[in-house]
Amino acid sequence: MATLAFLGTGHIHTPGFINKTNDSEGDTVKYVYDHLPDRAAKDAEKLGASVADIDTILNDAEIDAVVICSETNQHADLVARACAAGKAMFVEKPLGMGAADATKMADQIEAAGVLFQTGFFMRGNPQLRFLKQQVENGAFGTITRMRMSNCHSGALGGWFDTDWRWMADVEQAGCGGFGDLGFHVIDIMTWMLGDVDEVSATIKSIINKYDNCDETGEGLLRFANGVMGSVTAGWVDVADPVYLQIAGTEGHATIVRGELYFQTAQDEQYDGKAAINLEEEALAHPYNIFLEHINGNTKNPLITAREAARGCAVIEAFYQANKDNAWAEPASVNAAQAVS
Repeated sequence: MATLAFLGTGHIHTPGFINKTNDSEGDTVKYVYDHLPDRAAKDAEKLGASVADIDTILNDAEIDAVVICSETNQHADLVARACAAGKAMFVEKPLGMGAADATKMADQIEAAGVLFQTGFFMRGNPQLRFLKQQVENGAFGTITRMRMSNCHSGALGGWFDTDWRWMADVEQAGCGGFGDLGFHVIDIMTWMLGDVDEVSATIKSIINKYDNCDETGEGLLRFANGVMGSVTAGWVDVADPVYLQIAGTEGHATIVRGELYFQTAQDEQYDGKAAINLEEEALAHPYNIFLEHINGNTKNPLITAREAARGCAVIEAFYQANKDNAWAEPASVNAAQAVS
């Protein structure tokens, strides 16, 4: 079984990863590092681990993998050092502060040949997996548009007031509420539809909970394949019932209040009149899939570092478009465009 170490425990999802690790049969955490000593000590106690510095962790041959849940602006240094040490890594999203550092990290990860995973958990949703398969099967005909929404009440509820305050500091997080939740939507949309040519957006604060940090936004996308898209994401919604819509010349799908409706001219059993109950169970969380791969179980796919970088490029373009009040093109994240 695997021996792990945490490099940074600042992310709001860290407690969940601690629980998943403790619940994982045989996997153990030997060390915890965080730039805040009190936080490192608290999380090390939960894991039955020791507090250690970065060099001690990365120079220990017993460490099979590292879990990077630091502030986003620390990812570049931690990823580079983990790559140099040849350690497998789970890096909580977003990978980078923007396209440039995320692309550089993707290049380093690929060059090192180390196992990589990030936290885009929506790919395991059976409804989304079903729709991706229908897209690939051509069941929508020519797809005309796709819309997704990912919103919660985090700012309204003060989720980022204390322990997770850095996540509402753009200088450390790289984005605000729109980007934080929009990353998941962009991952699903590009997973289904491919590359994005250009975007526009309106991103703003509503209750001005956190200084210089956006709370919500609405973005438009033009995909390379001609599909139009829209994304809504933010921290100031009391409900988010209308989750997804895909429309095409031969099919249509919606997910509303957790119920999937789908119709296609190619299969009469899907007439859109009743919610579809899928027998497929959700895939494990990406963190659990990461643990599976470390232990030799490669059944469920990983998310690539290049895909993680692509998300950073699209989100960065949204913010640039909002700033300029114009359409913006996401930067290339291909290896040939790497930043030296």
